[in-house]
Amino acid sequence: MTDSDSPAEEPTNNERPSRWRRFSTAARRAASFPLAGFDYLYRTGQAYGHFTLPILNGAFGDQLAARHDERAIWFSFRRYGTDVAVPDLHLPAAPAKTVVFLHGLMGDEMIWQSGSPDTPRYGPLLQQEAGVQCLYVRYNSGLHISENGELLNKLLTELVLAYPEATKELVLVGHSMGGLVIRSAGYYASQWTINNEQAASAQPLPAPGENAVAAPTEEPEAEEPKSETQQPETPDQAPWLSRLKSVFLLGVPNEGSFLEQNSHFTSVVLRKVNVAPTRFLSDVMNQRSNGIKDLRHAFLVAQDWQHPRADDLLPPRTLVPPLPGVQYHVLVGSLLKTAGSALDHYFGDGLVGGGSGIGRLFGDPALPPDSGIRTRIFTRQSHGGLLSNAEVYAYLREWM
Repeated sequence: MTDSDSPAEEPTNNERPSRWRRFSTAARRAASFPLAGFDYLYRTGQAYGHFTLPILNGAFGDQLAARHDERAIWFSFRRYGTDVAVPDLHLPAAPAKTVVFLHGLMGDEMIWQSGSPDTPRYGPLLQQEAGVQCLYVRYNSGLHISENGELLNKLLTELVLAYPEATKELVLVGHSMGGLVIRSAGYYASQWTINNEQAASAQPLPAPGENAVAAPTEEPEAEEPKSETQQPETPDQAPWLSRLKSVFLLGVPNEGSFLEQNSHFTSVVLRKVNVAPTRFLSDVMNQRSNGIKDLRHAFLVAQDWQHPRADDLLPPRTLVPPLPGVQYHVLVGSLLKTAGSALDHYFGDGLVGGGSGIGRLFGDPALPPDSGIRTRIFTRQSHGGLLSNAEVYAYLREWM
């Protein structure tokens, strides 16, 4: 018999792993599985901290801020993943057009800057191709929209006072809730009377240095002449309004969100049933943040959510018209192939209805032709897709 004809040798009992050894190996693997899972979740959380923290703030940010929790997000410009004070921006005088981006609910500044290689990110591309200067704001989207609007008003005031040459032209771009924050800031800026005392007490003012703004003197005759390049500021509005040229509103629920309207209605119905389980569910639902609740009717002014009838089906709402002399670009998404149907009017891009995105004020056919409003509907486009779409970017690039 040749070697090839010999039967295969079977392992001896000494070579076989014992049942105990096989059992112990399996037990070790089972015991280490939860640890490996926790380790994976920890590493994922560390890698996507910029994603999970804004979600937490969007859901409960008002409660975090009230407790002075360290996880509460501060309203600030962002650069390289950190908060940057206005004096530390060190903006050059050129280019003179500065674009400020504001994210939506549960978002952060990274939505404008990073993504997959095949999706355009508007901030870096506009800075490279349009020759503009781009700044990114991060804010606690769980706070009232009016609170963030007032903070944006102060931040933009500080920006133009510190860098008058770099902000000769100001452009604001907001996605979803970010657009409402922009409109709210415009309201407070137009209501805010600027005088020497307020300009001197704006917080935080730049530290004395190259870009600092000198405090006005007490004696009127000592007032220095205005620079030829600096535009005169209207005394009854914030200084950044005279520099604001364009506002781009991407998927903004100008008339409120149908999702929050349904959530509020469900919570009210559960409370009306008035049994222990439904009261519990209603209480749980009402833990959502003030920012989310403001989306029900797009409350832009503090008096609206403070009104005794704020929870009514049709509560009183302050009219916030477009700012005069500003070009508005209202960009609306639609999941459907063709827009204009009742289904599109209600569902729109999946999160913002088409009718709400256009809004009464921006879609009013009685507005004069020089009102400075352009509306564009992007079909087959989701709410999040508006942030990384080649057609949307082409529109921004053309009109920027």
